[in-house]
Amino acid sequence: MRRFRDDDGCGTKLVCFAHAGGWTSAFRTWPQGLPSDVGVLAVRYPGREDRLSDPFPAGLEALADEVADALGELTRHRLVLFGHSMGASVAHEVALRLQKRGRPPAALFVSGRRPPHALDGQRQLSGTDEEIVADIVRFDESRAAVFAEPDLREVLLPAVRADYRMVDDYPGGHRPSLDCPVYGYTGEDDSEVTPEQMRGWADLTHDAFRLRVLPGGHFYLRAEEDALLADMGDVLGRIKYRIRASS
Repeated sequence: MRRFRDDDGCGTKLVCFAHAGGWTSAFRTWPQGLPSDVGVLAVRYPGREDRLSDPFPAGLEALADEVADALGELTRHRLVLFGHSMGASVAHEVALRLQKRGRPPAALFVSGRRPPHALDGQRQLSGTDEEIVADIVRFDESRAAVFAEPDLREVLLPAVRADYRMVDDYPGGHRPSLDCPVYGYTGEDDSEVTPEQMRGWADLTHDAFRLRVLPGGHFYLRAEEDALLADMGDVLGRIKYRIRASS
């Protein structure tokens, strides 16, 4: 875990899961937009940052196993998971594992990703290195300069390839229902998932579900970070008081 904020005053621990090829730095500014009693942590995926030499997991579910184990003592706190794109699937699988161990999260936030039972027909991400780079740049033109540098490309591409392979190989399908609420977010112009497909996450919880659609495409959460975090902050506040009232 990378801990962007996690002190004694953080009664809620928000654990964030990045998109395929993503780094923990995607969440570095989040403490500024969330209440001060919310800790912000991010999962360090293998093969990047200070885990460059760590082996890639055998698959998305194997990664979820590793993360669930790594959360360890954090499960004693009010734990909330957020995942974007591939990260939403990983966060969901981690939530299922924590629930099975008797330590379910207080809530799950999923963003820009179809639910596991609606993955049929999604496009395959894996391809040649050139196709992968083209796909990344299509969503984020600012990364074109990074991948134009041979040395940086050599460092970054293995992790992206591994993540894309995990996404392509993840079977999805039926999953047990969660006992915690699920909150969905998506961009109204996201080419990877429609708002209607995002509403399918409602089938995966016995508790409440709510979807918020924001302006933008697949990476809407960059331009709409303030709006996203303001909404999440309100939700986290309600979760805190709901748990206090029931205890």
